[in-house]
Amino acid sequence: MADSVVLDPVDLHLLRLLQNDARTTYRDLAAQVGVAPSTCLDRVTRLRRSGVILGHRLELDPAKLGRGLEALLSVQVRPHRRELVGPFVERIRALPESRTVFHLTGPDDYLVHVAVADMADLQRLVLDEFTAHREVARVETRLIFQQWECGPLLPPVSSAQSP
Repeated sequence: MADSVVLDPVDLHLLRLLQNDARTTYRDLAAQVGVAPSTCLDRVTRLRRSGVILGHRLELDPAKLGRGLEALLSVQVRPHRRELVGPFVERIRALPESRTVFHLTGPDDYLVHVAVADMADLQRLVLDEFTAHREVARVETRLIFQQWECGPLLPPVSSAQSP
């Protein structure tokens, strides 16, 4: 596990702002945080170099791209061995329907978030891309009715930092 990075209140404020809008200019960030633009640039650069900021993403609406049905697929792979796991994960990641793949503990080995056009497309995906492979022992499908993003990801507050 990677070592934690020590973040001060200015770093945390910058991270909150950037998670809400990664396109915010350094000048606007600096004004909101109360530091000089050059200081803001230096801090964000340090956060990138230290691996706290991993990148920037463009978020798309799956429904507007013709993928209005989203589901979570719980998948069991048997036998659950390294020589099967690697190729399985790469194959699933390469599918245009795959949004996220989680490797889990417990009765299911993987949880795959997918976005498809409709129920027939979901059925095709499960039958042709998942259960058609020998190593896939079981797939359980859960439809997603609605989802919400949560607040910014920040480090836990230690008891020494709490008021």
